[in-house]
Amino acid sequence: MLKSNAQEVIPLYIGVVPGSKVSTTYTEVIQKGSDGISRISKVTEPTLTVFEAPADKATGTAVIICPGGGYGILAIDHEGYNVAKRFNEIGVTAFVLKYRLPSEEIMVDKTYALLQDAQQAIYLVRKNAKKYRVKRNKIGMMGFSAGGHLASTLLAHYADIKIEDKEKVNLRPDFGVLVYPVISFEESVHTGTMKNLLGATPSDELKHYFSANQNVNKKTPPIFLVHAKDDKTVPVANSILLSEALKKNGVKTELYLYEKGGHGFGLKNKTSDVDWFNLMADWMKKEKF
Repeated sequence: MLKSNAQEVIPLYIGVVPGSKVSTTYTEVIQKGSDGISRISKVTEPTLTVFEAPADKATGTAVIICPGGGYGILAIDHEGYNVAKRFNEIGVTAFVLKYRLPSEEIMVDKTYALLQDAQQAIYLVRKNAKKYRVKRNKIGMMGFSAGGHLASTLLAHYADIKIEDKEKVNLRPDFGVLVYPVISFEESVHTGTMKNLLGATPSDELKHYFSANQNVNKKTPPIFLVHAKDDKTVPVANSILLSEALKKNGVKTELYLYEKGGHGFGLKNKTSDVDWFNLMADWMKKEKF
């Protein structure tokens, strides 16, 4: 088990994971790379890892973090646990979402399984807001790279309910933070992410549904975006497309672009003295989150 200094790991679902198929050969793998980053693959049991803000700093704000990895792996510490700890420093309670990765081996329909996990995550956090001492109207969704695609899909499609929600818990995040996110499956596409989620030849209808810039509206939550202009993996056009679509709909948004930094820099862009996390924290204060 990876050490994360978290207080609690909670299963996303009680009992059988909805839409799952049993496989005897598909088991979770954790590998630490030569770069020191731990990567998880073959997730069968999705979870939320809880990092509660210290009582003397707690603001009542919460964020759910979706690590990236092209929908093939999860960079769980680099874009998850490490980020959660940084949120704790500013009084924000963080939940790292270990979501399932698209696989026909363990899923009846891999297309919407990840959106299901994202919706279930916000359902659990909002339903248990009192337990975690967070305010029900200050829960955000954050993602890096493909995790940014998942977060953006929820930010655009929170009303298209894919889970059981008997209590009618509101699944709309109050704000979003997207770092070098995959946004569009129609232009400037990161083909690996799209292929992993939708297969080799997805329909135009599915490509459109999973392009957040085409699905935002006036009720979309405010979103803070970060990207490097020289990102050769996920083109910067992804963040720009979403930013422009949000502005057209009158949604509050801020986009910070680094000149350099490439893809996957996590919390620290080594090419710049600018700390995007501090910029985001200032934005959150300004927007009263």
